Order: sequence, then C-alpha cells, then structure tokens
Amino acid sequence: MGVNFRLSEYRVLVYRISLGYVFYFLARVLFFAFNAHLFAIIGISGLLRLCYFGIAFDTTALLYINSLFIILSVLPLKINTKPGYQKGLFILYFVTNLLAYATDFIDIIYYRFSQVRLTKGTLDLLSDETNKKALFKHFSWAYWYIIAIYIICCVAWVISYRLIKVNDIKITNRRAYFVTSAIMVPLIVLLMVGAIRGDFKHSTRPINMVDAYKHVTVPNQGDIVLNTPFTIFRTLGSHPFKVEHWVDKSYIDTNIKPVKQYNRHPLTRPNIMVIILESMAREYWGSMNRETNIAGFRSYTPFLDSLSDHSLIFTNAYANGRQSIHAMSSVLAGIPSFQTAFTSSPYAKQQIQSIVSICDSMDYQTSFFHGAANGSMGFQGFGNILGYQNYFGRNEYDNESDFDGIWGIWDEPFFQFVGRNLNDQKRPFMATLFTLSSHDPFQIPEKYRARFKGGPLPIDKCVQYTDNSLRQFFNYAKTQPWYANTIFIITADHTSQTYYPEYSKEINRFAVPILIYSPKQESELKGVRTDLASQMDIYPTIADLIGYNKPFRSWGRSLVSSAPGETPRVINSLGAVYQFMQGNYIYIFDGNRFTGVFPMADKGLTYNLIRSSQNAEIKKGMQDCKALIQDYNDRIVNKKLSSPAP
Repeated sequence: MGVNFRLSEYRVLVYRISLGYVFYFLARVLFFAFNAHLFAIIGISGLLRLCYFGIAFDTTALLYINSLFIILSVLPLKINTKPGYQKGLFILYFVTNLLAYATDFIDIIYYRFSQVRLTKGTLDLLSDETNKKALFKHFSWAYWYIIAIYIICCVAWVISYRLIKVNDIKITNRRAYFVTSAIMVPLIVLLMVGAIRGDFKHSTRPINMVDAYKHVTVPNQGDIVLNTPFTIFRTLGSHPFKVEHWVDKSYIDTNIKPVKQYNRHPLTRPNIMVIILESMAREYWGSMNRETNIAGFRSYTPFLDSLSDHSLIFTNAYANGRQSIHAMSSVLAGIPSFQTAFTSSPYAKQQIQSIVSICDSMDYQTSFFHGAANGSMGFQGFGNILGYQNYFGRNEYDNESDFDGIWGIWDEPFFQFVGRNLNDQKRPFMATLFTLSSHDPFQIPEKYRARFKGGPLPIDKCVQYTDNSLRQFFNYAKTQPWYANTIFIITADHTSQTYYPEYSKEINRFAVPILIYSPKQESELKGVRTDLASQMDIYPTIADLIGYNKPFRSWGRSLVSSAPGETPRVINSLGAVYQFMQGNYIYIFDGNRFTGVFPMADKGLTYNLIRSSQNAEIKKGMQDCKALIQDYNDRIVNKKLSSPAP
C-alpha cells in the first residue's frame, strides 16, 4: 500500500511539471505569432522543429522554477497528501510559475523593440527607469490583449492542475514508505541536476543561451528556441566579459589597431554637436535609400534628406547595440555592447577615455541634453562616468506644460531649449542631444496630428515630427554665431519598427544612418559613402576632426581619415552570438565557434558558406573577429579603457 501510494504521488508530480511544458509551448507559439514578420520561418513544420529544440531550455527553466516545489512534493514528511499541505504546494507552484511565465508574455511585446530575449541586463536597465509607473500604465493599456491572453493561459493552467489531485491516504506501511523515498528522492534530485545542466557528462558545460543557436541557420530563430525565464536565469550572476587568448597581442596591434592616432591640424577648433535620434532607423530616411530600389519607398524625413545633400552621409552604417544606453557607449566612447550591456556591468565604473574626456583635455565645454526625467535610461549616471560638465534634462527644462505624459519633453520645444543653452556655452563646445519623441507609444503633440499623418507604421508620424523639430532647430541655429564653426554628427541609437522586407532582414535590423554636416567644411564633408561604418566609428572621427593628435583607444576608425590600414568593419550582437562584418563576408560567432559565414550582400543570412572551402579572406576575417572580441574583453576586465600609455 505504501509503495503504491508513493507511485501515485510521483505520477501526479510528473503531470504537474508536464503542464509547464504545455503552457511554455503555447507561449512560444504566441511569441512567434505576434512577431512572425521578424523571423524567416517557412511553414508550421519549421516552427514545430524549433519548438522541439526548445524543450531542453524549457526543462532547465521549469526545473529552476520548480526545484523547491519538487523537493517538497517528494520528501517523506507523512503529511504530503494532507489537504493543507497540498494547498501550500498549490500556492508555491503558481506563485513561482506564473511570475516566471509572465516574462514570456512581456517579451512578446518587448522583443519587437529589442529583438533579443529579456536578460538580467535588461531588467537592470528597466530598474533604473524613473517613470516605471507611467510606462506600466501605458503598456498595460496599449497591449491589454496580451495581458488578457496571459490571464486566460493562467486560468487554464490552474484548472488543468486541479483536474488530477493527490488523494489523502493514510500510511499503513511506514517501512515501504521510507524505503521508497530513500531511493526516489536522491534519484529525482540527480535527474533534476542532469536536466538543468543539459546532460550528465562531466565534460559538458551547462546548457546556455548560445546552445539555442546551434539548432538554427538564421541566428534570430534561436530566440524562438529559447524562453524568457531561461534567459533571465542564465544571466543571473553571469560574467560575460571573459578574457580569451585566441591571438597574440602583436596580431591585435597589427590587424585591429585598438590604439589610433591622427594628425589633422584645423585652423580653429570646431564646436561639436552629436545628435542621437531615438529609434530613427535608416529605413525612414529618403536620403539613405536613394540607391536601394525599394518598391514604393516613402521618406518621412524631408528636412534630413535636404540636409544630406550638403553633408557626408553613410548609407551602409550599423548600430553596435540594441538599446539606447548601448548607443551612448558606442557613439561617445566607441564601446559596443553585446550579450550584456557594458554600461550596466560593474566594469562601467572605471576611467574611460571617450570623446568627452578628449574634448575636456582640449578645453571644450561639454554638455549632455535629454528631455526625459533626470536619471532616465541611465544617461545621467553614465554621462557622469564619461565626465560631462553639464547635464540638461527635464528638471532643467522646468516646464511641465511641454511634458508628453510618458517619457519627457516633446522634441520641438526641447530642441529650442538646447539651442538657447548653446548660446551660453563657452566655445569651443561639445554638446550631445539625445532625442525622445520617436518612441513608443508613438505620440505627437495635438497641434501636429492633422499635419503629420505618418504611414503604415505607428512610428512614421513621430519621425516626421522629430524631423520637423530638427528643421526648426537648425533654422534657429543658423542665426547664432556658433553655427558656422560647428560640426554636426547625426545618427540613431537603434532601429525600431520595420515595414519594408529589406529592413526586416537580420543584419539590417541594426541599420542606422550616419550624417556629418559642417557649414564651414561643406566642400570637404560632402558626399555619399557606401563603405561599412558603425556607431563606434563616430568617436575616432570626432577626435580626428577636432585635431586630437595623441594616441587614444578606439576599436573604430575615423570616417574622414586617409590614414592607411583603417579596415572598415562592424560588430554587434544578436542575443548570444556575435555578428561581424568585414570585407566581403558576414561572420556569425557564438564565442566558441563560427556557425555561419555569409556573402556581404546576404543581409538575410540565407546562404551559409561555413561548410564550403574557406579562402584566405574568410580565415583572416574569423581571426580578426576573435582578436577584436579578445581585446574588447581584456580592456574592459583589466581596466584598460583609459588613455593608452605613451
């Protein structure tokens, strides 16, 4: 009787854990359904194949979440079957499981903006937000249907759990009861450890995010294999900045050239204004798409298009990260962010050479402008690390009548505020403006709703509004004495919603514009460039333009230098894998091995050459990718981000 009693408990336990697989499967299908346009999956069979591979990651997540529940279910406590004990297990089961399950539903919406699964680093960024309450209200209202689906799934899960119960049976054979438990409890714990790791081999490391990508040919499909509780658990306490030793330092110095030096000598030091446009992807700019031949293309940036005619623009440029704070480190300090954002890591609190510190050493006045609440997005904290002398946010603007109700001050009035403040800056100045209004929930002021109708995407009207706000800012700036001697560098922090299939391709989800405009040097800084460029090239470009002649650390290159040996390259990260672009190829690297090599024109990553014969260029590209990552991690971990030794 005692043996049968325990077997009955075990069967119910298996059923309860199995329910987790069912509802994780549903969450995975929903995740795909709401983001299908971002994934190149053909047919139901392709989706089911990825769901099958996801079982291993679901197993790890479910066992992490339910470890205490499982142990309490199998311990020989003699009260296991009592109604009160079972009620306690019920509460524990659903408190832990439904909280974790909610993260999968958050990702259904958040993924379309970040295009990577939520991780511990993402949660750290969200925790720093000062307007969490307003954001929660907005997203709850805007995406109520996701909350409704989540509640329906939760109710179905609870009902399913209650269908099979543990009967309250009195123990009549205590010896059999304890002998059975003595055998089964350690066996179950052993099985749990093996399942969490992925297998029982001593030589195998625990299953990790990168393992999802070995099952796919297109990297972002790995995000369907994964689940959000797994990605959060696996990044808790992780140390992604691992120092490797793939190549010698001499190889890095020769091929990556992490220390740059330029010899430009401008007659007067120009003012520098860096404008980072929120979510203003290359897809929305007409001037960046004149040669793309996209059928029915429509531009939403008439002012920026006209400014491009008098500027040096880069139509093959890419972001080095996925989020706004990633752009701040990439653009201003040339430090990209991969699986974990550098800015949210403990390594960010070190001396960092950046365009801010370089300008400070050249007696520039430095200022950062962002219309959100001070501290939002981590900008003010990281700005202090970089050494900005002044920070101007919503507090300094001090006029709540221009508050958009969610993020901060509307772009148009805030840009005018920036212009007036620049009049008071000591010259030369280096100013950074991070815009705000082209952000979900994609609202514009009431007075412009009839004028800016937008297009098929909600963001389109916001792009029109911000473009017009820039027009008014430049109209004002032209009347000021500092304008003629100012170099403007305009880019975007990251991409956002996509409409044209060309920009839904994996590589082009990082496609951002780069524009350099100088009223004084228009003859020199004018034209269209199609060579590879990225956000981390902006920092060395500015250092070159202002005539900084000392050695400085940079993984990017000056986009206006004719110095030999400056190799155009781009590196960023799609989840747990690196994307590296150089020469004629795109490389996919998971930190241990290369899983893909694609022709440069194959932005959708459809023609993998990894199994074909590898030529000398491919072999060198792989080596350069590893060398850059090695030097990146070494300099971050060992605090070598300051000025290089003379």
